[in-house]
Amino acid sequence: MAKVILVEDDERLAELTGQFLESNNFSVTLVNDGAKAVEAIVSSQPDIVILDIMLPNMDGFSICREIRNSYTGPVLFLTAKDSDFDHVRGLEIGADDYVIKPVEPYVLLARLNALLRRGGTQQNSSDIIKLGQLEVDKAARKAYLSGEEVELTSYEFDLLWELANNAGQTLSREHIYKCVVGREYDGLDRSVDVRISRLRKKLGDNPEQPFRLVTVWGKGYLCSKSAWD
Repeated sequence: MAKVILVEDDERLAELTGQFLESNNFSVTLVNDGAKAVEAIVSSQPDIVILDIMLPNMDGFSICREIRNSYTGPVLFLTAKDSDFDHVRGLEIGADDYVIKPVEPYVLLARLNALLRRGGTQQNSSDIIKLGQLEVDKAARKAYLSGEEVELTSYEFDLLWELANNAGQTLSREHIYKCVVGREYDGLDRSVDVRISRLRKKLGDNPEQPFRLVTVWGKGYLCSKSAWD
């Protein structure tokens, strides 16, 4: 049974959402105050976090930013704020998905299960990729560059694994969405572009002229085999 922390100040909505998730084999903890959310998430380390943006005392963006130092599980923003700016901002600070309210319960369930499937598969310890000074360990879900661990979110790790596992090959956005995000690419979603940008920063790539995670214009992204020394 997956453990969920739902941070939502609309008590009626939180209660209905929690009941629906519990009927679908989730264990749900409700938090209705932003100031209490960080401690609850960090101390209990749930399998997934559902986070509203507009909250009393601390907004969802601030919560997400705070917890990313000590919580690497998936975070899904569930919010009425539907601007592209807010969507991109949420992804840039470490969210894994962004869903606009109101949402059909089974759509929310599908998005949660996709995030959990992506992060929960256990692999054999031999699933290790080494590219020069880059090492990606799928069993431990950790990545190292020059011997130093790179702090990655669940989404970022899965994206890096897919790119590194296909080093030297250009992966289309359609492929990445299907294999990493768990749904078809709609032609508009920019979340992969945002995650690639974040990965480049964390992996010492050049954001202006990337040489490790390369954009192949009109085709997709390529992880270099030889740029990690």
